[in-house]
Amino acid sequence: MNFLPPDDCPCGQRDARGRAMAYAQCCGRYLDHDTPAPDAERLMRSRYSAFVLGRVEYLEASWHTRTRPAGLTLEPGQKWLGLEVKRHREVDADHAEVEFVARSRVGGRGVRLHETSRFLREGGRWYYVDGDMH
Repeated sequence: MNFLPPDDCPCGQRDARGRAMAYAQCCGRYLDHDTPAPDAERLMRSRYSAFVLGRVEYLEASWHTRTRPAGLTLEPGQKWLGLEVKRHREVDADHAEVEFVARSRVGGRGVRLHETSRFLREGGRWYYVDGDMH
């Protein structure tokens, strides 16, 4: 299920003045156009926005082929509540890690996903590889 993009970006990114960034200037340029995310943190943020907006095709395309599941199904009725990026670390030019906490609500219950994700740059594009839950 796809939703219309909001004015403010779902990832919660703020500009230099602390104002919420608009979807079109933030994750929208990666989800709605074929613009590669410039780093692992922006790819992770855009993947969070894709979960919020129900954009399965983007999630699959940004998942590395060696770890991507055969089919991806989103949790019906899941409402995403927010994202906090705790840390972004470049391991080397083509490998990075992003630690984050994503909150959601499913069936009236709060869910907190705390993960350190691994990313790989290949052919000029960043891909999600896998992650460790905390």
